[in-house]
Formats: sequence, structure tokens, C-alpha cells
Amino acid sequence: MEINQIKQVKVNAKTLKICVKCSDRFGYSIEDQDGTEIFSQDDGYVPDFMPGQHYGDYIMLDIDIDTGMVTNWKKPTAQQIEDAIKEEE
Repeated sequence: MEINQIKQVKVNAKTLKICVKCSDRFGYSIEDQDGTEIFSQDDGYVPDFMPGQHYGDYIMLDIDIDTGMVTNWKKPTAQQIEDAIKEEE
């Protein structure tokens, strides 16, 4: 006979997926090797080099729960960083 029953089972929680809507208020800075800020944005769109289908409005990060490392990050190219800076000038 089948019955409905809630049963707890152990699972291995692996990834924390974060999606945050910035409403065109995304801020970030870029620093050089000495920690000197070379660019900053107070509010604006999420730059194209950020991961996910963000449409300029969302921060979408996948974080490995065990290591704290962002797993969907792809290293931006120099051109992508330069383009992000130009868009704000």
C-alpha cells in the first residue's frame, strides 16, 4: 500500500546560486596591482563581462559551498574591461 510520508534524507548541498536585481544601480571598482583604484562606477548597468544572462540588470553567481569559490566566473579579456570603462566615460 502506498501512503504519503515525509522522510528526511541526507543530500550533498554543493552550489549556492545567487541572482540579484540591481535596477541599474550596479557599482564596482577596478584596482591596479598596488590596490590603487583606476576605475569606479557608483550606479549603472552590470558590465557585459559578468556571468549569466544578466541583461545589464542582474548579478548571477554560482558559488561552491565547500570552497566559497565562484564557479561560473570566466576571466574577462582586456578588451571587455576596456569596453566597460569606456561605456561609463
